[in-house]
Amino acid sequence: MNSFNDARQYAPATERNREFILEVLQRVLPPTGNILEIASGTGEHAIFFSPRLQPRQWFPSDPNPMLRESIAAWQKHSSSDNLHLPLNIDARESIWAVEKEDIEIAAIVNINMIHISPWSTCLGLMAGAGRLLPKNGVLYLYGPYKLNGEHTAPSNVAFDESLQFQNSEWGVRNLEDVIASAKKEGLNFVEKVEMPANNLSVVFYKD
Repeated sequence: MNSFNDARQYAPATERNREFILEVLQRVLPPTGNILEIASGTGEHAIFFSPRLQPRQWFPSDPNPMLRESIAAWQKHSSSDNLHLPLNIDARESIWAVEKEDIEIAAIVNINMIHISPWSTCLGLMAGAGRLLPKNGVLYLYGPYKLNGEHTAPSNVAFDESLQFQNSEWGVRNLEDVIASAKKEGLNFVEKVEMPANNLSVVFYKD
């Protein structure tokens, strides 16, 4: 949704979850280094997190050109010295833009993507994190998950059904499947944090 007179897009959920996500990020991210955000969407998380997570450098990205325009427009409206221009990254690609530009990544942040994309995107995310992250590098995920194959709330059942109605390849994932896919890429599950609206923060460290 765009309620502005420029390229900025607006996602209402961002304002509802950003403070809670920030609390976890401040605790689990390394104190310095380059943070890559995969699937930055509108860019609202990027402009909120980046000034509050200095001196870390924040690199947003999205494969959708309209959303990259939104990220850049938000950046122009609310600039921060440590917020970089959006990169064109599709998590399924075998080589990401940061690799082509030799940008070393200390952590990867991915918010609300895995359930609104094919499973191959999750696998691509894990493969990219496995390639890019250094030892003890952090992968942070946020979104709804099933636990042991069961939804955690009736609202997530309805949400899952609506996602699959839009695209049969979408849907709320089993956390155990996500953890298993991460493990294959040398990423160890270390923590899940219950968040508002029946979401989870999920944290992995690289071997």
